[in-house]
Amino acid sequence: MTQLLIIKPSSLGDIVHGLQVATSLKAQCDDLRISWVVREIFSPIVRACEAVDQVHVFERGAGAKGFLRLMTEIRKTKFDYVFDMQGLLRTGLMTSRALAKKKVGRTDAREWSGVFYDEKVPLPPEGRRSHAIDILLQFCPVLGARPELRGTLRFREVDSLNLRFADSRGGQKPIVMFPDSRRAEKCWGGFKQLTELILREDKARKVVWAGGNYVPDRHAFPAAQFFNLTGNTSLVSLPALIKRADWVISNDSGPMHLAAAMGIKVLGIFGPTDPRLFGPYPLNAPTNFVVQAPVGDLKLLTAKEVFARFQRVRVRAATGR
Repeated sequence: MTQLLIIKPSSLGDIVHGLQVATSLKAQCDDLRISWVVREIFSPIVRACEAVDQVHVFERGAGAKGFLRLMTEIRKTKFDYVFDMQGLLRTGLMTSRALAKKKVGRTDAREWSGVFYDEKVPLPPEGRRSHAIDILLQFCPVLGARPELRGTLRFREVDSLNLRFADSRGGQKPIVMFPDSRRAEKCWGGFKQLTELILREDKARKVVWAGGNYVPDRHAFPAAQFFNLTGNTSLVSLPALIKRADWVISNDSGPMHLAAAMGIKVLGIFGPTDPRLFGPYPLNAPTNFVVQAPVGDLKLLTAKEVFARFQRVRVRAATGR
């Protein structure tokens, strides 16, 4: 059995990308066991991923004692490979302390973390202008696998989860929106107006807002057509909620990447970030679409423009054109 330790503590979108690569490695490599180092806040989604066999939790706020405790736990296993997919000083230090035959990191690693690697994987042909997933896929050839996505990203079911509140009348799947993002400059302010336009067009449709931070809706929508789950969306329930969706409309955020990874139809709303580098992967998939704000300023993007784009891409997704 080949023992692989992946170090990718954060953030949610980056972790989703890493889980896709882990899934591809599991699909291509026989008898591979994957362990993962992740921050405590993101550990539920890594634990739920079927490609990951063991999770080691990095308690970022626990200081030096927490770091030493983590490394004591990791050093109980002799790994064949360590992949530092983060490429920062703290992950380089984790790599240096792990017991492994080969320690591999990114060519574009920062904060001097590269000194701890035995090998650095090259960048894709497009260099630093490559999509984040294409950069991580360069780890695959180290294990003799092709640098491409294989297999299906799957999550373990939560038996006690009840998502019937998301069901629409007439059996339609809901549109799930994620109106928040980790960075303020990536948060579009038009989700309320967009929700109004969608519900006005389709009285049988249901819209669900979701996310870790509460976003007020001011009771503007009929209860039969709308449910606000923001501030009350756990990472454990996130894959199941997204799987239930017809569409996901989201800022550039982790849930957007998760929806794309699960093959759900996605409309990503982009401001200052470049969708060619950080959009739903791959951008040419028949389920992945984006709308970008003029000159990268989300304040210049109106709800009517996003709604018009959504109407067009719905037709494209339905016809496959």
